[in-house]
Amino acid sequence: MPLNRITSLCCLVSLALLGAATPAAVDAANHQRSASPAKAKPKKAADNKPSRRKAAAASPRNDDAPDDVIYGRRDDVRRFGEDIASRQQLDPQWVARMLEQARYLPTVARLMSPPPAGTAKNWAAYRDRFIEPVRVRAGRAFWDANQRWLAAAEARYGVPAEIVVGIIGVETIYGRQMGTFRVIDALATLAFDYPAGRRDRSPFFRDELENYLRWCADQAIDPLAMRGSYAGAMGMPQFMPSSIRKYAVDFDGDGRIDLHNNTADVIGSVANYLAAFGWQPGLATHHQVGAPVDVSDRAALLAPDILPTFTAREFIERGAWLPPAAIEHDGKLALVELQNGSAAASYVAGTSNFYAITRYNWSSYYAMAVIELGQAVKSSR
Repeated sequence: MPLNRITSLCCLVSLALLGAATPAAVDAANHQRSASPAKAKPKKAADNKPSRRKAAAASPRNDDAPDDVIYGRRDDVRRFGEDIASRQQLDPQWVARMLEQARYLPTVARLMSPPPAGTAKNWAAYRDRFIEPVRVRAGRAFWDANQRWLAAAEARYGVPAEIVVGIIGVETIYGRQMGTFRVIDALATLAFDYPAGRRDRSPFFRDELENYLRWCADQAIDPLAMRGSYAGAMGMPQFMPSSIRKYAVDFDGDGRIDLHNNTADVIGSVANYLAAFGWQPGLATHHQVGAPVDVSDRAALLAPDILPTFTAREFIERGAWLPPAAIEHDGKLALVELQNGSAAASYVAGTSNFYAITRYNWSSYYAMAVIELGQAVKSSR
C-alpha cells in the first residue's frame, strides 16, 4: 500500500511479524503487517450514549460490535460526517447513512497493533516469503500477458517492467490477495478507534475515510461494497483512497479507472506513482557495499536511515567499500541495513530510486523484496 498509503494484507502482516516499519501505508502502509498485545478498547461516545435496546431497535446489525462503536450514533463521528459533507460538498444524509453502517472490526485493531517487544527483524526469512516459486510463476504469467502495457509504462514513466511487476507481486500476488475487509469498516475502525500502543495515526485514517467517501461519490461506487486490506488499501496495487484519487490513471483510455480488474490501469498507476515520487529512468536502485568496520563510522552512515544523504566519496571516507559503478554515481546514497536475526546483517547502498520504492511502503525490507522478486521474474523469462 502506498505510504499515503499502506499496502496489501500479505505484505503488511509479513512486515509486522518481522518487526519492520509499516505505514498504514501504509500500508502499508505502509503498508504494511502481525501479532499484537492486548486489544485496545474502543473510545466511548462523548454523551447521550444510546441504550442497547434502543440502538438495536433503531439500527439492526449483523455483527456483535458494542453499542458505543456503532459509528453513526457517536457524536464525534456525526461531527466528522457533517464536516466532510461540507468540505467535499457531499449529501450530508448520504454521508450519515454510510457512517452509520460502518462497524468496528477488532481484527483490524489487532493487526494494526505493534509486534511484541523484542521481535527480531530477519531479511532472509522475509525474502523467502516473497521470492518463491508460486509468486515467480505468477509474475511470469502476468508479465507475458501484459508485456504491451509494461513496455508502454516504461516508455511513458521510465519505470522498468521488473519494478512494476515486483510491486504488484509483493502486494497481492497479481490480484490473488486483494483483501477481504470491508473498506469502510477498516477505515472507520482506524479513524475513530486507533489501537493504543503506537503512534496515533487516526488523523491519517480520517483523511483516508474522507477521500474514500469522496471517491465513491465521484465514481458512483457503493462505499459498503468495496473490499480491501485491513488498512483500507484496495485493488491489485493496494492503493489507499487518497492515492487512487491522486495517482491512479486510465492507462488504456477506456474512460474509467479500474485497479481491481484492468491490468493496464494497474500497471500505469503503479508506474505513475513511482514517477511522482522521483523515479529516475536508467538509475540503479542500489549498489553492493561493504559497511564500515568502525562502529561510529557505520552508525554515522546509518543515521539517516533510507534517505540518500551521502556522496560516494563520503561513504569511502567513512571506511565503506563501494564497487566502481557506485563510485561513479554522482547522486546521494543511503547505507541500508537489513538485519538477519542472530546472523550478520546485510547492507546495500540505496539510490534515490530505492528511496522512491520506499514511498510505496516505508520499509527497506519491502523495497528489497520488490527489487528481487522483479529480478527473479525477469530471469525466469
